[in-house]
Formats: sequence, C-alpha cells, structure tokens
Amino acid sequence: MIFVTMPDRLTPTQRHRCMSHIHSRDTKPELLVRRWLWNHGYRYRLNVKGVPGKPDIVMRPYHTAIFVNGCFWHGHNVETHGRASLQNSDCCKIPRTNRDFWVNKIRRNQERDLQNYQILQENGWHVIVIWECQLKPNRIKETMLRVETLLCDYFLALHRPKMVNYTSTEDTELPMAAETSEEYSH
Repeated sequence: MIFVTMPDRLTPTQRHRCMSHIHSRDTKPELLVRRWLWNHGYRYRLNVKGVPGKPDIVMRPYHTAIFVNGCFWHGHNVETHGRASLQNSDCCKIPRTNRDFWVNKIRRNQERDLQNYQILQENGWHVIVIWECQLKPNRIKETMLRVETLLCDYFLALHRPKMVNYTSTEDTELPMAAETSEEYSH
C-alpha cells in the first residue's frame, strides 16, 4: 500500500485556528441523527450533564444514550500497534505532522469513551454509538433503521410485563380473559 502525502496548504498557525473552531456540539452528523429521530416521532434531550459521559442524545423512556462520534476524533477502526502508534483506517487518517500529539489525543478519547460506555452500562443504560462514516448519504437510512430497531428492542425489554408462572392443578382453574365472574357482573 502506497500513501501519497500532500503538503498542507495551511500554515501551522492557520491549521491550529481551523482545528480549534471545530465544535463538539451540534455537529453536522449529530444534526442528521437528531433530525431523523425527531421526524420519526422520537423525543430526546441533548447533552445531559447528569448522565455519565454527557451523551449527545439521551432518550430516557428507552434508557438509552446515543453518542454521535466523529471518525477522526474518536479513532474509528484504527489499529493500535505499540504504545505510540495507531494505524490509519478508511475513515480515520492520522496526520503525519505532530503525529505523537494526535496519536495520544485519539487514544485518550478512545479510553475515555470506553470508560463512559462501561459506566453507563453498569448503571442499566443502553449505549448506541453512531459513527460519522455511517451517516453518509448511501448509508444513513440503513444506519438509522438499525438504530430504530435497537430503540424498539430496548423499549420492549424495559416495559415487558413480568410473567407469573402458574402451575396448573386439578383444583385450580385459571380464569380466561373472555369469561365474566359473578363477582364482577352487575
């Protein structure tokens, strides 16, 4: 595999300014997910401080936290080789300039993410992670239908009635729903 590197068209000062203006809230991928959920009748809260990891989207009726992660910032599909290196993936290209800084930053983000997901799951929350590359025009419908399926499964699991185990004996007849009892008929 041959990688051709293009020189950066920006000076280090310009690149720093550009990167510092990237926001962690209301990103384009997050807005796509929120718009889809809202248009399909799902209601949610944003960046709830009381929920560990401060997820992008919190859906309390589903006891679900949704994180919309940028592939670069969270190191999507990067392979770890040794202590100070990460290998590029299709959707996450680690810069060659100041590489140690970026490798450490991405690794810290990944470790923090895993810790937050674990805390949420230990507290009974469901965690859904949506990656930026999964929201490309040719994949968004498939991704969001999968999210909707997960939400339905989580909702049903949370609200499934407890089943009572009746043992049938000759002395006990269980009432049927269509039967009326003399006690209840007037």
